[in-house]
Amino acid sequence: MTVFQLPQPTAFESTISEKNTHLFILKNRSGMQIALTDYGARLVSALIPDKHGNLVDVVLGFDSIDKYLNAQEQYHGATIGRVCNRIADGKFTIKDKDYILSKNNNSNALHGGPEGFHRKVWDRQVSFKKNIDFYYISPDGEEGYPGKVTVHVNYELSNDNEIIIKYRATTDQVTVLNMTNHAYFNLNGEGNGNILDHFAQINATEYLPINDQQIPTGTKESVVNTVFDFKEPMKLGHFIHQKDDQLKFANGYDHSFVNNNSIKKAAATILSEDTGIQLDVLTDLPTIHLYTGNYLANDKGKSGKEYQQHGGFCLEAQHYINSPNQENFTPILLNPGEEYTATIIYKFSIKK
Repeated sequence: MTVFQLPQPTAFESTISEKNTHLFILKNRSGMQIALTDYGARLVSALIPDKHGNLVDVVLGFDSIDKYLNAQEQYHGATIGRVCNRIADGKFTIKDKDYILSKNNNSNALHGGPEGFHRKVWDRQVSFKKNIDFYYISPDGEEGYPGKVTVHVNYELSNDNEIIIKYRATTDQVTVLNMTNHAYFNLNGEGNGNILDHFAQINATEYLPINDQQIPTGTKESVVNTVFDFKEPMKLGHFIHQKDDQLKFANGYDHSFVNNNSIKKAAATILSEDTGIQLDVLTDLPTIHLYTGNYLANDKGKSGKEYQQHGGFCLEAQHYINSPNQENFTPILLNPGEEYTATIIYKFSIKK
């Protein structure tokens, strides 16, 4: 049996671009513990008591800052921005002015570009070991995006086993912004096989179909009679190997579901019957993006095991993908004098 424990803080003490990096640990009264680092304002670990009372680390990641820097998968647990997911052809227009972004996904810009928020060392403030506020000032023109943007990401660990993530941002000129968290989860424990036996329920009646470049077509389609119908609990692996163009384009699930729920109702729920650990994702954002780790391979995680294909899943709450280039999608413009706000809650519980 794997014995899970938090990484050592000393393994995260380094200097990147003249800024020091650290590991921070939060604990609650229920026995849950999480670890976060200011490199990428990211979630490193989440130790959850399973149905037998054993602590299980359900977040994929690494046990040192050097391993994050050298990993093939750069997004583990990170804050993603300025704009998460893909922007088609790495360009968009605001008020008749064209902006050209750094391209890092074929012809597209992905997750804010190669030097996006996930690669930055954030400043931080810890409050009574209950929450951490990470903040970063993104200069005008960074990765091609306009405006100086000041961003705050607050992580709180509640006594109800919730990781509450709150985002705030302001800008000095019109820009676009769409942030999320990119934690990979395996509720059997990080490194313990794949997640295809996890039961998923996604409370959505529509999803966003994509083209062969994984860009949404601009339409919303019903999940009924498709491989995207998770309105009732279904194993993540139930449909994943079926012959379906949408699954072929993404090599599995890498799709957004339309979230019409309030933040008081779970947008998605995932359960491991092995550990009894259930994850509910609640958010005020309009979509929940399911990614089944289709390209995970070779990186060796905290417990010393390789993260195989489908070794983790992501549920990325976000605004509509490629929104700046889609007339049918809600705009993600942020204007001076406005404040960008969003909330994502990862709530853990036990089903025996």
